[in-house]
Amino acid sequence: ADGDDTKRADTATTVSATTQARSATTVAVSDVTAQLTTVVEETVRASPSIPGLVLHVEAPGRHLDVSVAAGGADRAAATPLTPDAGFRIASNTKTFTAAAILRLVEQGRLVLDDPIADLLAPETVDVLRAGGYRPDAITVRQVLLHTSGIFNHGQDPAFQAAVNAEPAKRWTRLELVRFAMDHGDPVGEPGTVYAYSDTGYILLGEIIERSSGTPLADAYRTLLDFEGLDLDDTYLESLEPAPPGIAARAHQYVGEFDGFDMDPSFDGYGPAGLVSTVDDLSTFYRALLRGDVFAEPETLDTMLEIPASNAEAEAGMGIFRIDIAGNTCWSHSGFWGTFVLTCPQVDVTIAASWNQAMPASGFDSGESVFQRAFELATEPER
Repeated sequence: ADGDDTKRADTATTVSATTQARSATTVAVSDVTAQLTTVVEETVRASPSIPGLVLHVEAPGRHLDVSVAAGGADRAAATPLTPDAGFRIASNTKTFTAAAILRLVEQGRLVLDDPIADLLAPETVDVLRAGGYRPDAITVRQVLLHTSGIFNHGQDPAFQAAVNAEPAKRWTRLELVRFAMDHGDPVGEPGTVYAYSDTGYILLGEIIERSSGTPLADAYRTLLDFEGLDLDDTYLESLEPAPPGIAARAHQYVGEFDGFDMDPSFDGYGPAGLVSTVDDLSTFYRALLRGDVFAEPETLDTMLEIPASNAEAEAGMGIFRIDIAGNTCWSHSGFWGTFVLTCPQVDVTIAASWNQAMPASGFDSGESVFQRAFELATEPER
């Protein structure tokens, strides 16, 4: 009997200690969440050009997996921005595109050093040749790394003027490529010069479709296993239906202009086009850097390798290296005010959207927000 009493006492002590530890953890997480909320609210108050800001922080070591928001999702309707709001992630899509290409390589349907002339539609190849390019000398690897020498239509003032003049225009993929050919010359010999190119990633979107035999939206879902990763709120806008039951898409602005009703085709087909949430973005980037997207570890190594031509930009394949407090992290940003970084060494991932493409001077594009969020996610529990 005495032995049984001792066992009960030991069990009670263990349960009590476990309960106390869980309680302490809950308090710590609640405290960090409150501090993150304060950071977001203060940032919005200090930056009137920013309608709102939503932030997600995932740090398993601190038991953190939280999203917080402040400000508005729609200025005209004064709709509050919520943590689960969807938004156009713009060039963050490039990370998905690069990963999809690399999955096709793993499946043996592509080789990174294949010339793109063998993988594109004949009419696309003809347009490239007419523009002064040699698509038989440009490889998939070079396009992924932004070293193809292909002119970037996305940053061309003439293209931006054309989009502003007709924001509801439905652009085709070939029209976008042709625009690049008509408005700019090659920026260097293939493989020699780093030059960020939306046009190049349009070509990768076409290669994904032709090599997978499925539309781009379906290819993303199957190649990157959206279902397995629980990317329930991520979809390719206008090229597939929005998933049922998801939160409304936030309005995103260019200065005072509301871009909500702009046709997404001007920025679609591979370089951009996905709609997502900060939670889904965090999930995908963390899974990618943990090796959960690719079948082979070597594939991730290939994606993250930075050639000499890309050293200054610190650019891998659809992703960029960034140093945060001495930690090597990986990131990408998007035109509409999105940014994601993931730091495998400390297992911290942070994603944000501030739904403003052109913040007024004084806004640091989230740098202080990310710095403070990183500090909160990595500081020792007290």
